[in-house]
Amino acid sequence: MPVKKTAPDFILIFATLLLLAIGLIMVYSASAIWANYKFADSFFFAKRQLLFAGLGFAAMFMVMNIDYWIIKKWAKPLLIVCFILLIAVLIPGIGMERNGSRSWIGVGAFSIQPSEFIKLAIIAFLAKFLSEQQRYITTVKKGLFPSLGLVFLAFGMIMLQPDLGTGTVMVGTCVIMIFIAGARIAHFVVLGFLGLVGFVALVISAPYRIARITSFLDPWQDPQNTGFQIIQSLYAIGPGGLFGLGLGESRQKFFYLPEPQTDFIFAILAEELGFIGGSLVLFLFALLLWRGIKIALGAPDLFGSFLAVGIISMIAIQVMINIGVVTGLMPVTGITLPFLSYGGSSLTLMLMAVGILLNISRYSKI
Repeated sequence: MPVKKTAPDFILIFATLLLLAIGLIMVYSASAIWANYKFADSFFFAKRQLLFAGLGFAAMFMVMNIDYWIIKKWAKPLLIVCFILLIAVLIPGIGMERNGSRSWIGVGAFSIQPSEFIKLAIIAFLAKFLSEQQRYITTVKKGLFPSLGLVFLAFGMIMLQPDLGTGTVMVGTCVIMIFIAGARIAHFVVLGFLGLVGFVALVISAPYRIARITSFLDPWQDPQNTGFQIIQSLYAIGPGGLFGLGLGESRQKFFYLPEPQTDFIFAILAEELGFIGGSLVLFLFALLLWRGIKIALGAPDLFGSFLAVGIISMIAIQVMINIGVVTGLMPVTGITLPFLSYGGSSLTLMLMAVGILLNISRYSKI
């Protein structure tokens, strides 16, 4: 496409790298006690996070310098590969089971989570579909049904693991993209009703999900079981106050909050760095989202706009769900905090996604 390439968005780079640096520090701080107890190495999780940060940064730099229109060409093959991986993860002997979910493929401590990567693949494919078929998006047969059918197929496969949190982020992201593309409000009202019915059915079908809902409403009803995580999270956030207890001074990481380096890392951050530290992280996320919206609005074509919208929506939804869970505003679900939580697949995916945003920014009018 004959569009002049410029420098990438440096504000977006700044926000991303600062979040990444904070994340690396907090992963070590939150995990050191648990890592030393379990692996006799306080740097066990920090070293792996640093490794994946390096791989993710290299992927971000590479993607930033390859014209994003190539993604449109390879969107379908990439999505097919991700679907194959979703099938493979369900096969005994190939998929690895952790905490009741068969979501990983790998060897030993190093593994990938295919459900993370299909989020980005389906965003790319849907951006391609919507940019080519936008004139049909107000129709059910040629617009809404093909796009949502694919999304719910992926959601169904993710639920076989099961991983409701990742599936929810993916569906929410795709719904926002379809809405931005111009789908009818009436269709969304019907879909919203059907989605609510489906969500209730999913909750009822699994007793542990019902327990999570009841513990969300009153965690002190079962403080030693279903309400344990949220209570310990609130015990971490509360004492943090305005300035926190100090970096490395968390009390809840001493075997009170289970694996605090993952989904509940924000609770440890708030305990150690206080309201000021937590607000800084939220400000950086807001800065990242603002630049992403500017990039989407200034993209030279529909594909770039939809692709940027999808990436920004994915990040925003994950941040809102994770912070909501940690602060007791939402039921507990396994969603990582982008750039901060420990997890190789999630971190690599997010840095690749930012690389795509930076690529689009080189052609956007911002």
